[in-house]
Amino acid sequence: MNYFRTALLLAAMTALFMGLGFFIGGQSGMMIAFVIAAGMNLFSYWNSDKMVLRMHHAVEANERQAPELFAMVRELAARADLPMPKVYLIDNPQPNAFATGRNPQNAAVAATTGLLNSLSREEVAGVMAHELAHVKNHDTLIMTITATIAGAISMLANFAFFFGGNRDNNNPLGFVGVIVMMIVAPMAAMLVQMAISRTREYAADRMGAEICGNPIWLASALDKIAGGAARIHNPDAERNPATAHMFIINPLSEERMDNLFSTHPNTENRIRALREMAGGGGARFEGPVRADPPGPWGRRGAGTGGTRADGPASRGPWG
Repeated sequence: MNYFRTALLLAAMTALFMGLGFFIGGQSGMMIAFVIAAGMNLFSYWNSDKMVLRMHHAVEANERQAPELFAMVRELAARADLPMPKVYLIDNPQPNAFATGRNPQNAAVAATTGLLNSLSREEVAGVMAHELAHVKNHDTLIMTITATIAGAISMLANFAFFFGGNRDNNNPLGFVGVIVMMIVAPMAAMLVQMAISRTREYAADRMGAEICGNPIWLASALDKIAGGAARIHNPDAERNPATAHMFIINPLSEERMDNLFSTHPNTENRIRALREMAGGGGARFEGPVRADPPGPWGRRGAGTGGTRADGPASRGPWG
């Protein structure tokens, strides 16, 4: 059902883009819009991962630089039947993470230093499993396509004022219709993009819990990350708000409510779903992630005494 809904939303986004091109320039405008979109998507397909990582000043880490994190990601990738992705570190105090890449063979996962310094190892495992779920579900490519089309729609809307009033463009609604489309189209594109993002987050939460073997680890991580994101400013994310949907929790200082304009589902709803999954035996346990020596972020995370969940703290492999 999630894939079906995503396909419908992508179709709606494409139809909106083509429709805007038609209202601006008739049939010729629609074809020009299609060519522009194809070119932008082709460029994004090959370069989006590099662009996003560069925007957030991510630095690739090797096994010698971050052995514990590297070993964790390797084992989680094996459990998810995925190739080993590249691992990046972001020097940012806000706890957060994201995945990028056009396919599992060219994927990367990125974690902030704030994430590693404030979460326990169980929680970091839950977060990395969530990001690998996005890779496995090809969500990174889906979100790249929607973000590119949304950007193209906004660009066409800006052109609408200058070219939409041409009497020879076969526009059935005239100049007034173009003005309406200038306002409505970008908002509709934003809503579709957010709807896709929110749909894929719930799916990644569930699969991530199955990959790491314990939904409570991810639930506790979401709780801590949401609190940290609300308190700690992320300048790179604020300068590049179009990338906010890629993070596990919205890194921006606004839009915390689970409403029509939110890039992410409400965190409490996500935590509740994960706790229900744990209580109902929804996780596919295959044994815990292998225990490693204490890493640079500490045994239990800064300021914590274990994972926060319903009932006592979950005993993970580093407990």
